[in-house]
Amino acid sequence: MLAVGRNGAGKTNLLEAIHVGTQGFSPRSRNDAQLVRFGAEAARIELAGSRAGSRLEIEITLRPGDARKARLNGATLRAAEQLRSEVSTLVFTPDRLVVVKGGPAARRAYFDRALGRLFPARAGVPAEYGAAVAQRNAALRRVTIGASSRDAVSPWTDRVANLGLALVEARREAIALLAPLFAECALELGLPGGELRYDADPPTAEALEARLDDDLDRGTTGLGPHLHDIEIRADDRDLRRFGSQGEQRLAVLSLILAEAALLTERGPAPPLLLLDDVLSELDEGRRAALAERLAGPGQTLITATAASALPVEPAQLVEVTPGAAR
Repeated sequence: MLAVGRNGAGKTNLLEAIHVGTQGFSPRSRNDAQLVRFGAEAARIELAGSRAGSRLEIEITLRPGDARKARLNGATLRAAEQLRSEVSTLVFTPDRLVVVKGGPAARRAYFDRALGRLFPARAGVPAEYGAAVAQRNAALRRVTIGASSRDAVSPWTDRVANLGLALVEARREAIALLAPLFAECALELGLPGGELRYDADPPTAEALEARLDDDLDRGTTGLGPHLHDIEIRADDRDLRRFGSQGEQRLAVLSLILAEAALLTERGPAPPLLLLDDVLSELDEGRRAALAERLAGPGQTLITATAASALPVEPAQLVEVTPGAAR
């Protein structure tokens, strides 16, 4: 599907609404007040479609100050974010360049979300590890102010070590699966030598204990996967430091396409792809390569200012004007 319209017509809003409706959150803002129309008290999103041959109906209500309310096929969900385990949606927006050009935290967050989609049973490991680190940090600060003994840190040290090992192993597996497809997609888009590199070791209880004095001085845990980085490279260059903005854009797009191919292969249904303004900075050859890649199974929504931006005939053309899409 190709959604076209002039700048400011609402194409990104349409894409954002679909993302909220399938994932329970916006890719651009965590503040629901920014998702509700000016002057309105609430917003409502209703989507209908199919997944692996089964009917899918989703309703989400956003009311600033209240928890988001979501229903899936008529059943109320405990939290809107549960939709992520039901529907796979991958999104490209221009601000996603932060995955490559931003700091390590942006890459950790991206790949931890990806491992959750690839290994649903381990989707909670990053959050569990983060909670354990927060508890250990709190224990460190209590020792520092004399409210607790050093022994109180030990149980959290063990938990950080155990969950850190699980998180590092999950990241390694996810990156090993994504890396060859990333290289393939990047090459198709004219970015040769694409590589994902995660050279990090899990923390051990012994290593954490050995640096306990340093951690007490700082009040934080200074070892573990919450500090790791994943390098996104091309032609043996770290694209964060030595890539142009065009190359960084191609790298993010290649990551999304690689994960989409992997999720399609692993089933049960291809992910929904939302690509916002992805064609504007691609030359004719790269647009053709992208269109060929997207011709496989699954559904994609692309936004552009003109239908001519896509070098093939879209399955559906939607014209977006302020307040309407036809």
